[in-house]
Amino acid sequence: MRTDGQRRSDNFEDRGRGSGGGGMGGGGLPGGMLFAILRRIGIRGILIVAVLGGIVWFGFPQFRAPIMQLLGIGGGGGEVAQGEGSVCEAEAQACDFSRAVLASTEDVWRQQFSQNRLPNYGSAPGAYVDPTLVVFQGGVATEGCGSASSDVGPFYCPADRNLYIDPGFYAVMESRLRAPGDFAQAYVIAHEVGHHVQNLIGATQRSVQGETQNQTSVRIELQADCLAGVWGHSARATLAIDEADLREALNAAHAIGDDSLGQTNEASFTHGTSAQRMRWFRRGFDSGDPRQCDTFAVSQAQL
Repeated sequence: MRTDGQRRSDNFEDRGRGSGGGGMGGGGLPGGMLFAILRRIGIRGILIVAVLGGIVWFGFPQFRAPIMQLLGIGGGGGEVAQGEGSVCEAEAQACDFSRAVLASTEDVWRQQFSQNRLPNYGSAPGAYVDPTLVVFQGGVATEGCGSASSDVGPFYCPADRNLYIDPGFYAVMESRLRAPGDFAQAYVIAHEVGHHVQNLIGATQRSVQGETQNQTSVRIELQADCLAGVWGHSARATLAIDEADLREALNAAHAIGDDSLGQTNEASFTHGTSAQRMRWFRRGFDSGDPRQCDTFAVSQAQL
């Protein structure tokens, strides 16, 4: 695939490095209230609190997180503190590539929404609303989905409608998951955008009677794979996507199947088998029709 000459999305935010501890005020004491308390107890009181706080901090480390949350300096919701430095200074190529792919998904989904070529879950979703892609390194605090480290991999937060990616995951895909290639990386972004589409059309609130939460999760993840495939189909001409690129995406889908990641108990599957993930991505890629991605309209045997 080729991204040179393509526009770059402006819906992009560089949160910096090490921003995972980030929330400011997400349930802690407001600054004015904290100051009023300190003023009321006086210098002697402050010294006593400091001594007792030191004993708790160093002698009982399990209480550090609650103390930080109380003071408004720990993780949590609310305003997000920025990490140090810029991720994109060190990952310029990955950031530029991600912005190009995101722009392409915007073009595709704006058109699909304008034509109402979507699974119907009871109400028309209206115009497509662009998500924001947030890059971070080490950890990040979201506005509504808590804090997360880079270990969780890329994810989408429906509460703030942001996609979160540590660009270092691309290297993990190549070295640890053995899923190299630029279209494999694009598939990851398109999959998270697929979750955003699901959020807009109401798919994330769907369930099938009698199924477990894990089974519902599998349906949601396979639909996001299919929607990523729809994007690939629609962007084929502008990004010069060829058969070699398709093989990269299918290889990535295979690498992150529950069974390929070492899960053996099907009841614990949350994303689907490698075969399922490849099949649903291919279904979207071959059809280019989001309506073919309704995983809630088929039986378990057809997934």
